[in-house]
Amino acid sequence: MDTNEEKDIVEEPIDDVVFEETVEGEGEAMSKDKIKKLREELKTAQTEKADYLANWQKERADFINYKKGEDERKRQTLDFAREQFVEELLPVLDGYDMAFANKEAWEKVDKNWRMGVEFIHQQLLKVLADNGITEINPKVGDIPDSNLHDMIENVETDEEKKDHTVAQVMQKGYKLGSRVLRPARVKVFEYKAS
Repeated sequence: MDTNEEKDIVEEPIDDVVFEETVEGEGEAMSKDKIKKLREELKTAQTEKADYLANWQKERADFINYKKGEDERKRQTLDFAREQFVEELLPVLDGYDMAFANKEAWEKVDKNWRMGVEFIHQQLLKVLADNGITEINPKVGDIPDSNLHDMIENVETDEEKKDHTVAQVMQKGYKLGSRVLRPARVKVFEYKAS
């Protein structure tokens, strides 16, 4: 019996080893399948992650572009409102210019009152300048620029050097930044040989 018991003892571990090898073999097959499945899941997750990241980056870029576009639309709206406001003020500015142009009548007005009106006019021009509004006020003898001046009439001259120069400014023009709100209206000399 002792010999048989030893055989049984020796055989049991052999059977266990064979069983374990079978289990391990099946486990390896199961593990390989599981690893393959996990790798596929990882690859899918990485692909999804890359897609989510790309979509997030695209949406973020779209949002940044939207904000830039919205800022530009706000700026354009403000420019348009400023332009409309200034266009409504142009007759007031023209009124000041007409009052100052009539030197004889202007000199008859009380000096203190005249200084007050001139001060208010200067304040108005400063507010406009601070908001990007500038005058287009060519001088007599300047060469007219069709982008800034509306040439309304020709004035004959017998001086050739005055040909195609500003003869008189009839109405000042105004710009908002580089945009002309109203061109200056000018008369232009035209040389006529005698």
